[in-house]
Formats: sequence, structure tokens, C-alpha cells
Amino acid sequence: MSQPFILGEHRRVLDERYRVSLPAELADLATSSGQDCILAKERLGALSLWNAADWQGKLDEGVRLVQDKMQTGRLAGRIEDVQMLGRLLSTRHTVVRLGGRGRLSIPESFREFLGVDPGGELLVVGAALCVEVWRPDAWFAYIEGKMPEFRQLFDNLSG
Repeated sequence: MSQPFILGEHRRVLDERYRVSLPAELADLATSSGQDCILAKERLGALSLWNAADWQGKLDEGVRLVQDKMQTGRLAGRIEDVQMLGRLLSTRHTVVRLGGRGRLSIPESFREFLGVDPGGELLVVGAALCVEVWRPDAWFAYIEGKMPEFRQLFDNLSG
């Protein structure tokens, strides 16, 4: 059986300890197969919260493919790309655990990327497969650019 889409848009405030309370239904879906989640830097002003088991499986598979390509020489001459991938993988994600009442504590190295100070407003958004935490101006700019594509995207994915 497929997992239900994670949907919804909720306004929240980042507390003085850099925590945000996720709506219960979104927190439950993000942690459906265990307590651990993966927090990832996706777009400037946005972080994504993924189910750890799902994320790790996809990451392991992708890294294995890159390693296989390296061993067979198919990435010869692309050492800079491989190094860039390594750097981004090193900083892009971390394991987190939701606290009581679905509170997500934003790790220090992710705070600047998100760009919201304590007391600032956030948007918690369901992105079908994960939960996203957005700085409001980044969210509105993203939606403004993507909303005109909604009908075509929906038709392409559902048709």
C-alpha cells in the first residue's frame, strides 16, 4: 500500500530555542516508520523533513551508483563534480528526532540556510513525500513562479 501524500500549509513561529511545532498529522506522516527523520537543505530559505528509512535507502542507492561509475571509469575527468557531490552530501542533511508535541529543533548549521530568527514566522508545508519548513518570502516567491504550472503538472503526473 502506498503512503498517503503529506499535504497542508500551516503558519508557525520559531521559538527562542530554534524549535518549530509541526502539526500532528504532518509529524505523524514524517515519522511513520520510526522516530528518526532526516532534515535536508533543499532550497535557500527552505528545509525538508524526510522519513529516515526512506531517505537513507534512496541516498545509499544513489551513492552506490556513483561509486560503481567511478570504479568502471565512467566518471573519469569529472573529479571536480564528484568532490562537489561529496561536499554537498557532507553538509546537506542530518538526522533529527522530533521532540514532544512534534517539535523540530533546527540544528545550528541549518539556521542560517533557513534564514529565520527566533520569534520569526515560518510556513510548514506538506510536499507530498516530505514536510518542508519555509521562510515566508522564499515560499511566496516559489509559489508565485510555480502556481501557473499547476494544471499541466497535475495532468502530466495523473494522466
